[in-house]
Parts: sequence; C-alpha cells; structure tokens
Amino acid sequence: MKKEIEIPQAIIDAIIRQARDELPDEACGLLAGIDTVVKKRFPLENTDHSPEHFSFDPREQFRVLKEARSEGLRILANYHSHPSTPARPSDEDIRLAYDPDILYLIASLASEPPVVRAFARNVEGGMTPVEIKIGW
Repeated sequence: MKKEIEIPQAIIDAIIRQARDELPDEACGLLAGIDTVVKKRFPLENTDHSPEHFSFDPREQFRVLKEARSEGLRILANYHSHPSTPARPSDEDIRLAYDPDILYLIASLASEPPVVRAFARNVEGGMTPVEIKIGW
C-alpha cells in the first residue's frame, strides 16, 4: 500500500476549482504520474450529475488511460469532490474503491478553505489515510 503521493499545488488548486465549478454536483477525474509523483490531471464528466455520487464514462476513461500511457504515465489516483460533506470516504466510496493499486482523493468543499485528503484501499477492505506532499 502506498504511504504518500506528491501533487503539485497547481493540480490541487485545479481540483478545487473544478469542484466549485461543478457544484452542486460532485466533480471527478484521474491523476497520472510516475512512481508517487502526479504529473497530470484529467478532469472527467460525472455522468451521474449528482451531488452524492459520481461515475466515469467508460469511453472517456479509456481515452485518458491511452493518453496517459502514451505520455509514459500511469494512473496514480482517482479524485472526486464532496460538495457538503467532509473529506473522508463515504460507505459508497469504500464499496466502489476496488483497485488496490491506485489512491482515492476526496476534495471537500464543506469548509473553507477546502480540504483535500488521499486514501488507499487496505487489506480489510476499508480505506487508510495517505499523506499528500504538496509539490512545486
């Protein structure tokens, strides 16, 4: 299980901006990089258009996977926002976090300033907090 992820401040800012822009719905996307360092953000459409959950369009997700691979990157995390609840996984987030090889970021707009936290799926099927190092 990964213990940390490094994310440039500009990408954190972009996730928060996307989360605000897509209110009242949850915003979502993927983060790609090398090792534990995020190099690129891929915002995706929340096809559920819901303030309580999100889904990716499989075609859009596949396009992002191909683009990331073509740039020598791999998917390190998926992210989504919580418009009015804390930055912790909901029961649904835990149930849908099936990939142990990536991290799960939640950007909460429930407080000011917004809070961004990362989690890894653990062997018990729950989620464990992961340190976010803010990069350049």
